[in-house]
Amino acid sequence: MTKCMYAMAQDDPNPLRRPVANRLPLNIAHRGARAFAPENTLPAVEKAQSLGCEMVELDVQLSKDGVPVVHHDDQLTRCTDVRQRHPGRTSYFVSDFAWDELRQLDAGSWYVDQLSLRHDLRDTFLQSLTDAETDQFVHARERDFFASGEVHVPSLQQILNLVSSSKMLVNIELKNLPRLYPELATVVVNLVEAEGLEERVLISSFDHELLKVVRQRSRNIATGVLTHSRLACTPEYLKLLDADAYHPGCNGEFDSLGFGSISGELDSRGIAELRVCGYGVNVWVCNDKEQMRKLVAAGVTGIFSDFPNRVNDVLRELQS
Repeated sequence: MTKCMYAMAQDDPNPLRRPVANRLPLNIAHRGARAFAPENTLPAVEKAQSLGCEMVELDVQLSKDGVPVVHHDDQLTRCTDVRQRHPGRTSYFVSDFAWDELRQLDAGSWYVDQLSLRHDLRDTFLQSLTDAETDQFVHARERDFFASGEVHVPSLQQILNLVSSSKMLVNIELKNLPRLYPELATVVVNLVEAEGLEERVLISSFDHELLKVVRQRSRNIATGVLTHSRLACTPEYLKLLDADAYHPGCNGEFDSLGFGSISGELDSRGIAELRVCGYGVNVWVCNDKEQMRKLVAAGVTGIFSDFPNRVNDVLRELQS
């Protein structure tokens, strides 16, 4: 195999800045283990911990008063009761609400409502949730708690407090578009540094300008280039950004790896090239076991999944 012209530096002690070759991929819980708990909440992270996930992925935005909060959608309507609590509002962007308002929203009941629906009427990621998985991983007492109104939108500080005593790694995705939050990257880097978690955090974003800001602020925090389109000259681009990992999509309309192509086959050439260059390749979001097997065989360093139990099953197969 030829030597990479764009290899990253190999003298960094941070394992996220220098992915280990020839090891099984990280099991990365997407928005927490969101098939089994309300996404991007403390219970979702706790569920990921209970399933043995090595990393959890979270989405971070800023509240109106500048607090980094954990929520995926730019609007609050899908995963909270914001319309019921604030019926007179004309806009429901996360950035329209102060932290004190966000922390009171019910961020759990919607998930239980989804479970009550026929499978084909649920959100897409929950349509493959089997009854057996529900019985095993979403106990009745948990459902009652999720529907109690006691599950709220968390701050990033709360999540970091939860994982700090464990060995769990954290992927913080900066959700900057379309709101273009001033200082989002700086606020998050400052918090990660204050908690002493630089070597356990990887910051990713579809807004690659923010990755430049992260690198300017910190040489120690790993960064990942998120994309749902194929990139030309990917190793060169990662070197330009001084990034550490490539995060391509592999699912549905966000597939850039070939599963949804005419051939239906994974194109592993780009993955191999990046691994030779020393970069991580963490793929989102894979919930299909056969696709997971192909990704592992291709040498990816991480698999984001809504169903970490399925990743565990595949990794156990390969170890046995």
